[in-house]
Amino acid sequence: MNQDIPFSLPILPLAEYVLLPSIVTTFMVYPSEADYLTNHASNYVICVPLADKKRNKTHATDLSQLFHYGCVAKIIECDRTLPDICVLKVEGVCRSRIRDVSSSDGGGQYKALLEHYPDQFKDLCLQDQMSFQTVIAKFIEKMKYIGVSSSVLNELGLLVDRCHISHVANLMLCIMDSPFCDKLRVLEQSDTKQRLTQVNDAVNRYLKMINVTSTSNQNEMLFDSIRRKFYLLKEVNSISYNQQQEEENYQFKSLSQDDEEILDLVRKLNQAKLPEYAVTAVKRDLNRLRKLPESSSDSAVLRIYIEYMADLPWQHMSATELNISSAKEQLDADHFGILEYLSVLKVKKDAKPPIICFVGPPGVGKTTLGMSIATALKRKFHRMSLGGVRDEAEIRGHRRTYVGALPGLFIHGMRQCGVQNPVFLLDEIDKLVQGTNQGDPSAALLEVLDPAQNSTFIDHFLNLPYDLSQVLFIATANSLDNIPKPLLDRMEVIQLDGYTFNEKLHIAQTHLLPKQIKAHGLGFLNLGIPDQVVMHVAEKYTRESGVRGLERLMANICRYKCCEYTNLEEAGKVEQFKRQVGVEDIDGILGSEPFEDDMVESEDMPGVITGLAYSGSGNGGIMFVEASKMPGSGNLHLTGSLGDVIQESAKLALSWVKSNAFTLKLTSHSKENLVQHDDIHIHFPSGAISKNGPSAGVTLVCAIVSLYSGYHVSPTTAMTGEISLRGRVLPVGGIKEKVVSAHRAGIRKIILPFRNRKDVEEDVPDKVKDDIQFVFAKSIWDVLEAALIMNTSDKWSHRIYESRL
Repeated sequence: MNQDIPFSLPILPLAEYVLLPSIVTTFMVYPSEADYLTNHASNYVICVPLADKKRNKTHATDLSQLFHYGCVAKIIECDRTLPDICVLKVEGVCRSRIRDVSSSDGGGQYKALLEHYPDQFKDLCLQDQMSFQTVIAKFIEKMKYIGVSSSVLNELGLLVDRCHISHVANLMLCIMDSPFCDKLRVLEQSDTKQRLTQVNDAVNRYLKMINVTSTSNQNEMLFDSIRRKFYLLKEVNSISYNQQQEEENYQFKSLSQDDEEILDLVRKLNQAKLPEYAVTAVKRDLNRLRKLPESSSDSAVLRIYIEYMADLPWQHMSATELNISSAKEQLDADHFGILEYLSVLKVKKDAKPPIICFVGPPGVGKTTLGMSIATALKRKFHRMSLGGVRDEAEIRGHRRTYVGALPGLFIHGMRQCGVQNPVFLLDEIDKLVQGTNQGDPSAALLEVLDPAQNSTFIDHFLNLPYDLSQVLFIATANSLDNIPKPLLDRMEVIQLDGYTFNEKLHIAQTHLLPKQIKAHGLGFLNLGIPDQVVMHVAEKYTRESGVRGLERLMANICRYKCCEYTNLEEAGKVEQFKRQVGVEDIDGILGSEPFEDDMVESEDMPGVITGLAYSGSGNGGIMFVEASKMPGSGNLHLTGSLGDVIQESAKLALSWVKSNAFTLKLTSHSKENLVQHDDIHIHFPSGAISKNGPSAGVTLVCAIVSLYSGYHVSPTTAMTGEISLRGRVLPVGGIKEKVVSAHRAGIRKIILPFRNRKDVEEDVPDKVKDDIQFVFAKSIWDVLEAALIMNTSDKWSHRIYESRL
């Protein structure tokens, strides 16, 4: 309330009208009365209704007829152009109680001693406000139902959205034909909550009074009455509220010349609760937008910018009730590290979420796991695919100097989620295109994924800091090799291995088959696909780390059975339908088997070694290495579609064997060149398949030593590992996949690097470990002792032992 309002004001008695705060209206008064009212220094009057509204004049000669409450009004204008009458335009300011009345001239002009009761805008709970807004919505809906013009109702809705709820209540009483006594009760009620309750009752009575079955003439009269009252109030600026209250409750003001779209933007901006630094920038751009013509390209960019600023969640957080027990049920039990992160978020509410990166072959459930985390946290989920993104502006947005400028993926995602703490899944982060002429998007991600910087992330379109620190970022990748090291350093890497066949069987029976049977409508047939059929399909028809291909094959089986059932039903032979799928049926449903199991060779011969391989898709398998020698001059020939790394491993293996040939009893003296008169040819079968990677070093050494020593390696023994020039055995990856595939191929002894012992203990299934003998080697000498089969009379093993000492 304006503090300049005096507590003693001249009285303007009202015979048939009740003025309420925030309402602007006009009164007809005599010139002498106008002189008395306008000559008051404060330019305020107290409008007091007469308790007996049957008075024909507005002059009160009997003080007992004055109501004990009135509305302080500010005189806006006094029009004296009409003869013998003056038009006063006044604005209601606040309700006041009449404490005493005195005559200023001993005649009919009076002054009142007042006690002011300004509106309390902060004493309403959210439930009260929502209740009243529901009643207003019912009123507008009822008016729409009985045929009131939509343009009138739209303008009324805009005014309701822009104004304080107390002002809206006063407006409703003016629009409706509320009884005079109802308005008096609202005027004297100083408690805002009680006043809203009274207005609620008045609106509900008015809605019940409307007869929707009235004749068209009656309806038209009602419509005209509502339109007339609404436009009359609008023409005199019916919803006005004092400047101080406007500044207190609203950050952005609407102007009388604003169009409907700008009014809607202003309303959204006031609801968005922007921080102070953003308010200053948006006010400047909002004023620019008002001055620009709609056809201007700058106008379109500014509108999009302000819409984004209004729609972004600046303070709204989604409620998260994190229950670790339910989260554990939601997530896979193997990913215990994820539960640790969630536990930290539960204990420390304001902890910055970690940046998690799931790395694994396709189809192992990286994206699904991210969705499960969002479900466990009860947060909004947003997925963005980064595969093929080559423009830095996709991350940081375009500057508004360009026509058609838009924000980046992160600001767009925040707008879609509507909360400050969603879960963002950055899919295929290793597929980002680097080093293009549009900039480096991976470098732009450094600020987003840095917990120390993303609280002030600046998008070029917004050109303002935006807080991303509450977002839980989850990235997925197939390989770490293509992720830049500075970006990788900002993420917590969690490896997801490919599934074993037993795991695929469990997933298929638990999730894939019920899903496909339901999708194809076969639930009523009790279709059964036994475990041995699923295992047969997984082994003979798929070579993948995940279960996408297996799910497609299950869908193929379901479609085949659908077709079979339809044909038998049309032929009237439904009883012949076979509800159980057998292994013998798979060849006719899916065709011939595209894959065969890797089997060890039964014949053992020098120079042929069984190695273990791992493909980038998450599959493992055995790989044969064949070595032979021929007359030549010491050249090394390599075939089998080999990459640079594996070729270097072959050269390294040959160098080590040549340097240790005398110790290995392959030469007669230490200065003799082992391959002086020979060429060595090393071949990797299946030449159509590209092979590369640092895991064949020990296999190549054993192949060369076996070739020159004449000793062979058992076909049921396999090995993997890389070597150094000094003969140390270095660890390799993909142990679980390699071991499981070796077990499936019939391998019973596996030689592994000593530093891979932990991988075997933690990842390899117990059933596989029980069937295989593991040898963990620290040096290549350990590998040779465990791999080569020698005669019992040979002293070579003793010679090796002595050389190692």
